[in-house]
Amino acid sequence: MFPSAPRRVGVDPLAQAVRRALGLATLGSLVLGSPALQAQEDASAERLETVTVEAEALSLVTEGGDDYRVPQTSTATRLDLTPRETPQSVSTVTRAQIEDFKLDTLNDVLETTPGVTVERVETDRTYYSSRGFEISNVQVDGLRLPMPYNNVHGDIDTAVHDRVEVVRGATGLMSGSGNPAATVNFIRKRPTATPQASVTGSLGGDDHRRLALDVSGPLDDEGRVRGRLVAAGQDSDSYLDRLHRERGVLYGVLEADLTDSTQLALGHTWQQNDTDSNMWGALPLYDSAGNPTDYDRSTSSAPDWSYWNGETQRSFVELTQRLSDDWSLRGTVTHLDMVSDTQLFYIGTVPDADTGRIPNSFYLSKYDRHLEQWVADLHAKGDVEAFGRSHQMVLGSDWSQSRNQQSSLYAPAPEDLPPLDEWDGDYPEPDFGDPDFVNDATIKERSLYGTGKLDLADRWTAVVGARMSWLDTVGEQYGSSQDTTLDNELTPYAGLIYDLTDRASLYASYTEIFTAQTEMDRSGQYLDPIEGVSYELGLKADAFDGGADATLAVFRTEQNNVAQPNGSVNGREAYKAVDGITSEGVEVTLAGELAPGWQASAGYTYLEVEDAEGEATNTYIPRHLVRATTSYRPAALAALKVGARLRWQDDIERDRDVADGKTRQEAYALVDLMASYDFSDSLTGSLNLNNVTDETYLTSLKWDQGFYGATRHVMANLTWRY
Repeated sequence: MFPSAPRRVGVDPLAQAVRRALGLATLGSLVLGSPALQAQEDASAERLETVTVEAEALSLVTEGGDDYRVPQTSTATRLDLTPRETPQSVSTVTRAQIEDFKLDTLNDVLETTPGVTVERVETDRTYYSSRGFEISNVQVDGLRLPMPYNNVHGDIDTAVHDRVEVVRGATGLMSGSGNPAATVNFIRKRPTATPQASVTGSLGGDDHRRLALDVSGPLDDEGRVRGRLVAAGQDSDSYLDRLHRERGVLYGVLEADLTDSTQLALGHTWQQNDTDSNMWGALPLYDSAGNPTDYDRSTSSAPDWSYWNGETQRSFVELTQRLSDDWSLRGTVTHLDMVSDTQLFYIGTVPDADTGRIPNSFYLSKYDRHLEQWVADLHAKGDVEAFGRSHQMVLGSDWSQSRNQQSSLYAPAPEDLPPLDEWDGDYPEPDFGDPDFVNDATIKERSLYGTGKLDLADRWTAVVGARMSWLDTVGEQYGSSQDTTLDNELTPYAGLIYDLTDRASLYASYTEIFTAQTEMDRSGQYLDPIEGVSYELGLKADAFDGGADATLAVFRTEQNNVAQPNGSVNGREAYKAVDGITSEGVEVTLAGELAPGWQASAGYTYLEVEDAEGEATNTYIPRHLVRATTSYRPAALAALKVGARLRWQDDIERDRDVADGKTRQEAYALVDLMASYDFSDSLTGSLNLNNVTDETYLTSLKWDQGFYGATRHVMANLTWRY
């Protein structure tokens, strides 16, 4: 058994991270002050954009520039492909976008990404969707990471990431399944060959405070050993009553050139999320007569004793061997250890239409969780000359083990609640006792995969591959056996690209879908795997004199055994498997430099999702979606940068669970503005104004409950760089 994370007592993550960051800054000053590096001081004024090993696409970096696109990606296939060579729709949120709009969490990043919706069902639990389905495929530096329950607890901080790449559609080659939604790939920052350092402080509404430090550079005279240390701490109240969040992050990574052809990398990330008065579930959206509750935007369903604390430790070791000028071999092992400790309060009914009071139908829970994962990958990548042409190949194998232990203790609810907009969070706090991890299940998956970019003929290129997977699950969750075995599951992939001109291409791709599900039915059994096929056709072009990537994509997905919400059991979300789910639509994206100094990333998505009878389903996902960010740095005043971000979606709805009718959220647009000014080569100040029009909106209708999104707020930032 594993102990749960202790509840915070007197020491917050901001203070922890600041203290650790001060130590890192001291180490950084020693690194930057070494005689060998002083000789490089002039060169350090320009931030380097590559690291030593050039064989992998993840060695490309976006920090240090204004770019809103990347020239190469390997998320979909592990092949080093340009966006136009990738036969799927791809978007990247670069470091410039993250810093311009202060996208400090994964939720912020994905709310900016074309074709992706962020389902904030609770204050500390989030789902993501694309093309009508939940996103379950996640990678870190291209290495797949299992994502139990398709959701994220707390906020994942982006201080450690150079960029986030999102490939929409099925990517079974690299993710172990053909989930047709999307794959999200976090690309971590790596050490730089020249010394650099930065400190950023932020102050904003709701008593928001954040401090981030980043130190990088060589650690020896020859530059064969390089290191990077990143620390961030954040503390803030909320527009929601009683809600308070604290977050601390620490990331360290070392790279060493063991020989001229061998590189070793070691890294570790620590993150602590502590939330007080968080919501489990959210607000009832209608009363017993079906009337909308229309609570104030600050209303919360959380008592003053609820909390959700989580600690995540992620370590990796990576060895890269250059075998020749054309081939390299890379092995990676990563370990994740995540512990959650919570006390929760869930409202299981709706208010009385006459009095507004909520009758006693509550779940009071102490939920503890320990998730441990091991993931290993070994692959070779290189070029092959055949039939007078050059082809790129990847051959590899990976293995993962995820052990998920959970404890859910419940206590009786002693009394009703007054109307929520009159409630101050005072409710008797129960004594739950110690956690008991009787829910214990382990999932093991191993795979062999191969993929190739084949130069078929002038203007014709094929991207083909296949993955063979084996899956074993043992253990028990909520009283039900999880024992499952799946053998020899083949996931094929094929893409074809035809170059219309030197700057425009037509493409088509096809893959089969096989996704083992972690959703449970009402009896506690895992649902059978999803099976189906996915198609995509599109046109890609290098637009604006080659400064931007443009894509027009048409897609269709057909699936069986798709998990759909089916109420709750003892506060646990239950699902049912539905056959004949189809998703089809159109995506248009544009990313890059549209004119000197003008960067943009924009996308429009049109979507239809239907069941076997042709009826619309998953109606909580918008059918029309626009995501756009843009910034401009005028040539006449290069120190100034201004920008805007737009998030628009059409209306959404869902059938009510305990009353007739539907709950609706009308179409809305969120507009954010930013401006920054370089006071010197080292000092930059910026101002961000979010939700300029103070739009009122629900964050999600995935569940039968919801809460309102953030109000208008402002944030001031100051950054010093070396």
